[in-house]
Amino acid sequence: MAKGKRAMNVGIVGLGHLHPRAYMTLFNAVAATEVVAVTDENDALRESFCKDFGVRGYASLDAMLKQEPLDIAAIFLPHCDCPAAAVKCAKRGIHLMVEKPVAADAKGALHIARAADQARVKFTTGYCWRFHPVARELRRLVQAGAVGSVVGAEGRCAAGGVQRYVRGNSAWMLEKARSGGGPIYNLGVHWIDLFRWILDDEAIEVSGQNVKVNSRYDIEDNSFAHVRFSKGAILALDISYTVPDAYPHGRDLYVSVRGTKGVISWAPAFEGEKDVLNICSDAPEFGGSPLRTQEFELAPTPGYAGYMGLEYVRNFADAIIKGARPAITGDDAVAALKVVEAVYKSADEKRWCKVG
Repeated sequence: MAKGKRAMNVGIVGLGHLHPRAYMTLFNAVAATEVVAVTDENDALRESFCKDFGVRGYASLDAMLKQEPLDIAAIFLPHCDCPAAAVKCAKRGIHLMVEKPVAADAKGALHIARAADQARVKFTTGYCWRFHPVARELRRLVQAGAVGSVVGAEGRCAAGGVQRYVRGNSAWMLEKARSGGGPIYNLGVHWIDLFRWILDDEAIEVSGQNVKVNSRYDIEDNSFAHVRFSKGAILALDISYTVPDAYPHGRDLYVSVRGTKGVISWAPAFEGEKDVLNICSDAPEFGGSPLRTQEFELAPTPGYAGYMGLEYVRNFADAIIKGARPAITGDDAVAALKVVEAVYKSADEKRWCKVG
C-alpha cells in the first residue's frame, strides 16, 4: 500500500465451506486487504477461526455490518443463501467477492449482479483459472489464429471424494436444494468460464447428461455435456466427483482446443511441477516447427489456488482502488450458471436446449 493509505477492511461471511481458511493466506499476502471480522452462526467454527487468525467474530451478518466498516465482503455461504447476503452488503456500499458459483441458480446470480450495479459496487467470483500463465498463453495463441477457426474443444475436471465436503463442514454441498447441484455447479463452472474466455465467445446450446452412482445424497456424481458456441465450436465437458483416491493430487484435469489449422492441449499440473502446453499448428508462423511445447513452472504459493488465487484477490483489490473493471465480473457468474442450467434441462428433457 502507498504510504498513508489504509488497507481495505474485509469481512468473511460464512465458515461452513472448504475455502475461507485458505483465503486468509491470500488476503494476508495482498497489502491492500485486511480481514477484520467474520460471521457464522456456528459458535465452534467461529471461535476457532477467530482464535487462529485474530479477527473479530459475529453470530450474524447483521451484527457484523452494524459494527464493522467493511469495504469488501467475502461470501462463503451455501449457494442458495449467497444472494440475500450479497444484496444486503451491496446496499451498504460493500464490494462483493462471492465464492463461485455465487448462487443456486442463474436468477440468484443475476439478482446479485443487479444489486451490485445499482449500488455501484464491484462484484467478482473465483474463476481464478484465467490468471494461470498457461491459460493466458493458450488464449493468446487461440486469439492469434494458431489453431485457425476453432472447431472443437475439450475440458475435463474431475475431483474425487465427496466426503471432503462432510469433513470440511460443508455437507450442504451434497444437498441439491442448497448447492444447486453436483460437480457441474461446483467444478464445471470453472471450465465453462475458462472456455468462454479462451474462445471469447458465448455458449448458445447444450446437450447434457448426468450420472448418479451414490444413493446417500441427492446430487449427481458426474456430468457430461456438449456445449455449442455462437461461432460454431463445440466443447465437450467431463465433470466429475468420481476420481480414485490413488489418482495424483486427487484431480484429473485437461484442456484442449482444436481448429482448422492446429491443436493446443494442456493437462494442468500443480505448483512446483512443470506445466506443458502442447502446440501443433499449420499456421505460417509455426512453419519451421509445427510441433512444439512450451514449459511453465510455478513456484508453490500458499493459499487457495496458489498463484491463481493470489492474482485473483490482487486483481479485485486493484479494480476497487483504481475504479476499474475486475477481470471476472457478475456477468461472468451469470453466464456460467445459465450454461449449467441448460445442462440440467437437457439431461431432464433428453434433447439439446438453448442457453438462457
